[in-house]
Amino acid sequence: MMFKDLDPLLHSKLRLAIVSLLMNYREANFIFIRDKTQATDGNLSVQINKLKDAGYVEVKRKFSHNYSQTTVKMTASGIKAFELYVKNIKFYLTVRKKAG
Repeated sequence: MMFKDLDPLLHSKLRLAIVSLLMNYREANFIFIRDKTQATDGNLSVQINKLKDAGYVEVKRKFSHNYSQTTVKMTASGIKAFELYVKNIKFYLTVRKKAG
């Protein structure tokens, strides 16, 4: 039996929360994600940038009424990475059930 590697990028509580939200909504604004994850602006921004650098999310920034609006959207590779992560987690849980 071979344990699958878990994507270290997704194996972080906040990044996993961000991606999980986006899997449901596909796209969300920064404020919505911040409120749902209860993250600080700075930490959330850093984690979104890590996901963006990996190609898992796309970030769009625009100004409206003198305010910056940031929208985060899942990419196809982000969706695949999340689905593989979930598949590998399920494998771990299945092995645990059989062993117990």
